Amino acid sequence: MPNAAAPIKTVSPLAPERLDWNLLRTFMFVVQERGISRAATALHLSQPAVSQALKRLEDAVGGTLLYRRHGEFRLTGLGEALYGIARDMYGMVARIDEAAAQDEGEIAGTLRLMLMSKIQSAAYDEFLMQFHRRYPKIEFYVDVMQSAFILDALSKRIPALGICLCRKAIDSLERRIFMRHRYVMVCGRNHPLFSRRNIQVEDLLDQNFVSFASDQLGDTLSPLTIFRDQQGFTGRIVGTSPYVEEIRRMVIAGMGLSCLPEHMIRQDMLAGDLKRVLPDDVMAEIDVFLTWHKQRKLSLAEQTFLSAFERFLERTPIEMRAG
Repeated sequence: MPNAAAPIKTVSPLAPERLDWNLLRTFMFVVQERGISRAATALHLSQPAVSQALKRLEDAVGGTLLYRRHGEFRLTGLGEALYGIARDMYGMVARIDEAAAQDEGEIAGTLRLMLMSKIQSAAYDEFLMQFHRRYPKIEFYVDVMQSAFILDALSKRIPALGICLCRKAIDSLERRIFMRHRYVMVCGRNHPLFSRRNIQVEDLLDQNFVSFASDQLGDTLSPLTIFRDQQGFTGRIVGTSPYVEEIRRMVIAGMGLSCLPEHMIRQDMLAGDLKRVLPDDVMAEIDVFLTWHKQRKLSLAEQTFLSAFERFLERTPIEMRAG
C-alpha cells in the first residue's frame, strides 16, 4: 500500500485575544530604549520581567522579533512590522485617555520629553511649575539622551518631544529655538595656562584639547571644530566624552583646553576651578531647540505642552532663557 500522505501543518492566524497590549507596550519600550535594561528602568520593572514579556510576545506571534548578540541590536522583519503596530496602538490608547479626560473637562495623558543633558534654565523651571499647576493631570516621562539619539528617535516618529541641539534643519522635523549656548575656551586650575595673564590665540595653537564626542565636522557641535581648524591648532585631542560633566572633569584635571557653555561654568569660575583663557572671545554660539516630527499626530498632552511652550518663548527674551 502506498504510504499515507503526511498531514499538512496549517498555521492558525493569531487570535486578537492572545495579544496582550502590555506585551506590545513592553516591546515598544525595548525598541525605543534599545535594550532590556533601559526599558526595564523606563517601565519601572525588573529586567527578568521585561525579558519574559518579550519571550511571551515572540511565542504569541510565532517568530523572533529582534537580535541582540555581542552588542548588536537589530529588529527582524516581523519585529519592524510589530513595532509599527505597537506605536499606532500606543497612540490610540493615549487618545482614549484624552477622550476620558475631556469628558471630565480636564486635560490628562502622558507627555514624554527627551532632553539633552545639562539643560540649565531658571525660566524653563518656572514654566514647568506653572504648566503643572494648570494641567496637574498631565504626567511627565523625561529621558536624558544625546542630541543625535533624540533626533534619530524623533525622525522615526517615536511619540515624544525633544529638547536638543539641531544645527541643521531636518526636513521631517519641526523645531523652535529654545536657548542659545555661548561656548568659551577654558582651562582648569591644574593647567599651565591657568596662572598666565594676557593669553593670545597664538599661545593656544599647540595646546592639547578635550573634546565632545560629537565635535567633528558635520555634527551638532561642528562650529567648535571649524573654529579650531581655522586657527590652525596643532595640539592633540587627549580626551573625549558626549557629556559636559566629564569634559569639565578632564579640563579641571589639566588634561587640556576645551570649549564649554558659558552659563554652565559660572560657578566653576567663581570657585577657581576653571578660567576663560580668552576673556573677550566667544568660540561659538550653538542653539538648542524644541523638536518634534511634522507628520506624527500630536497627542492632546503634547499639543497642550507645545502651545504653552510657544507662549513661553514669545514672552521670554532668548537671553533670559539660559542659566
